[in-house]
Amino acid sequence: NEPISAAWLLIPALASLGVFLSFIGLMYLRWVASADSANRFRHKVIFSLLAVTLIGVWVYGIANTWFSLNAS
Repeated sequence: NEPISAAWLLIPALASLGVFLSFIGLMYLRWVASADSANRFRHKVIFSLLAVTLIGVWVYGIANTWFSLNAS
């Protein structure tokens, strides 16, 4: 049994990153771009926190997968 190459992880990792980035882009258009100018700053702050959280979850998942493959 030959272990799977870590390079094969790039395909699903990049695909999932694309999904996350498209979701973040749509979230920006829905919440920030369409917000009133009076509430735009608050919407940008909330959007930034959510975007950083989503990217952090993605990085955490990719890092855990990478470390679990290299631990064997």
